[in-house]
Amino acid sequence: MLALGGIIILGILAQWVAWKFKIPAILPLILIGLLVGPIAAEFLSNDGTKWIEPIWNGKEGLFPGESLFYFVSLAISIILFEGGLTLKMGEIKNVGPVITKLISIGSLVTFFGAAVAAHFIFDLSWEISFLFSGLIIVTGPTVITPILRNIPLKKDVSAVLKWEGILIDPIGALVAVLVFEFISVDAGGEFTKTAFIEFGKIVLFGATFGFTFAHAMNFIINRKWVPHYLLNVFALAAVLGVFILSDSFAHESGLLAVVVMGMVLGNSKSPYLKELLYFKESLSVLLISILFILLAANINMEELYLIYTWKTALLFVVVILLVRPLGVFISTFGSSLKLKEKAFISWVGPRGIVAAGIASLFGLKLAKNGVVGAEYITPLVFMIVLGTVLLNATTARLFAKLVGVFLTKSDGILIVGASKVSRLLGHYLESNGRHVVLIDSNQSNISKAKELGLEAINTNIYSDNLLDNIELNDVGYLMALTGNADINKYAINKFSKQFGENGSFRLVSVDEMKDENNNPKEGLFSHTDDFTTLTNTTRKYPSIQEIEIRDKEHYEALIEITNNDKDIIPLFIKDAEGELTIITSHNTAIDNIGEDWSLVYLGKSFDVEIVEAETN
Repeated sequence: MLALGGIIILGILAQWVAWKFKIPAILPLILIGLLVGPIAAEFLSNDGTKWIEPIWNGKEGLFPGESLFYFVSLAISIILFEGGLTLKMGEIKNVGPVITKLISIGSLVTFFGAAVAAHFIFDLSWEISFLFSGLIIVTGPTVITPILRNIPLKKDVSAVLKWEGILIDPIGALVAVLVFEFISVDAGGEFTKTAFIEFGKIVLFGATFGFTFAHAMNFIINRKWVPHYLLNVFALAAVLGVFILSDSFAHESGLLAVVVMGMVLGNSKSPYLKELLYFKESLSVLLISILFILLAANINMEELYLIYTWKTALLFVVVILLVRPLGVFISTFGSSLKLKEKAFISWVGPRGIVAAGIASLFGLKLAKNGVVGAEYITPLVFMIVLGTVLLNATTARLFAKLVGVFLTKSDGILIVGASKVSRLLGHYLESNGRHVVLIDSNQSNISKAKELGLEAINTNIYSDNLLDNIELNDVGYLMALTGNADINKYAINKFSKQFGENGSFRLVSVDEMKDENNNPKEGLFSHTDDFTTLTNTTRKYPSIQEIEIRDKEHYEALIEITNNDKDIIPLFIKDAEGELTIITSHNTAIDNIGEDWSLVYLGKSFDVEIVEAETN
């Protein structure tokens, strides 16, 4: 009981440390596992026992017999399902071909390149070498996201790394499964044929079961045959059921089945998808915390001593500085990515939970069956996992600056609320070269925004999911444009540090608009216009217009006109180069107005005669 409770407590503590210091959780989790496992047995225990023993050895331990293998398999299936739920195929339209090549051609380069390196450097058999290379194909969003979260990058670069990490997990798992079948199957001349038949069964049953049961589950949920309070646990049971059922028809096909199931559900229009995702994310955090500590603790010092040699460093250098860049540059040949962007993608390739989990699973099974060299699998893969995470966590930001992909100017704009006003503003900003993202909890508003070609996310601002979206790293402005003053204020307080480094603004409330002395510094556009005014003006005059500004006095006169006319609302100042400056409610003064500058406004056209009268 002490060991099991300790694992959960230490796992959540490690997750908190990772969040606090903005590092991948895999790092403290593995270090804690090594500490309470092999390090404790070697240096800290009086009798040479581990503080946490994952496998029952007759005196102590958590999992008797094969139980640890079963737990690892089921836990990884849930984690992969949660990853599949996040796959939105519409998000990769700009970098789809690059990602496709990375997870196909790039995987092949890693598979063969790392196998050759492991074979000749460690003198491992070809079978074990290819199993090692198959396991290190995978990267993983759980390790990439924390690394890139605070590095402002071009959206396409972030998208490539994010989607490679998500999509390549099941591919790496399947490649490792294929090699595992090659090693496990012993049928003389039928060796190759039998292995490929097994692999074909894995693909057939995994894809079929995943696709079929995803639609079945979506049908059951949408028909409300399951009560709301059982929805999440029903989904959990369904995932485990599909994994076990698929595995019973084709051994090791369960991983593919749950990924396909997650992908199909994630791209459906189920109204319960978000709730399922929240539940699976929380469950994945708990499982990852337990799993990594267990797997790291299960390693013995004898296995660590096996890789305590210069050969390990050489293998690491070859994988990171030769194999990974070769795969990236071949995969991105002919793409729109620049040389510096390819170099950065080559540098960032941390391995994650699937590599470590399956390595431990297969390594233990093969070692138990007496396969020569199997004892190298787990420590070598853990070395690659720890080494890549440490390297990328400490150098990614610096490397981004060195190669020139670090965005010194974050001019993307996040708009909270996707009403007609927000969509009109977003469309104008997009047409003027700004990266705009709209968020709203109303699916209808999000759908209308996407119809206009705008990037829009259906999310609740009270959720933390948005903070983990690495594709918003180029956002430096925040505009809260909802009809709820409390939500606007909450959005500013919560997201200003992450997305508003250049400015965080919100609409003034009704009370603030009525009180001239209550003009917030983050007030947006004007102190005389709130959400209702904007909405009414948009309904009557759904267009954004521009009028030339001659000088400072002319600009102030125009602003005075807008204050007295509810059908004209000032929005931005546009300079000769097309750069936009947001107009705020508390400061309408501006200096150094140049030639060809314009006032951008919402509403009806200015009456030329009135303008001339006011400005002369």
